Amino acid sequence: MSNLDYRDHQLLSALRQDGRASITSLAAQLDMSRVTVQTRLDRLMAAGVIRHFTVELSDAVMNDRVRAVMMIELQGAMSRRVINKLRKVPQIVDLHSTNGAWDLVGTIEAESLADFDQVLRTVREIEGVLNSETCLLLNKA
Repeated sequence: MSNLDYRDHQLLSALRQDGRASITSLAAQLDMSRVTVQTRLDRLMAAGVIRHFTVELSDAVMNDRVRAVMMIELQGAMSRRVINKLRKVPQIVDLHSTNGAWDLVGTIEAESLADFDQVLRTVREIEGVLNSETCLLLNKA
């Protein structure tokens, strides 16, 4: 859906700031009626523009987690199958295809080093993963 208008973009921006905002508060913030906001929201969801609502964790919680970026090289003929398996690993919170030496880049968020180690082992044991390199994320720059 590429025909988003100015009001759609306003609604999406407001939801990025607070995905839990009520229809009533969104309507007041955007100077629209509640019915208009609900109709636009329903349309954006039905069209797949809004795929899901999520939770953003506080810095205090995020600082306790082990975070990393993993670059993954795939065996070409198995890429779809590998990607489907990677998407089922709950600690892999983001996955992108890329160019260059690596085929995929994933973001890992684990509860502990032991959990992180298990994620690495799980990924490396997936048939079709040829190689990987992982970098721990230490401090925000």
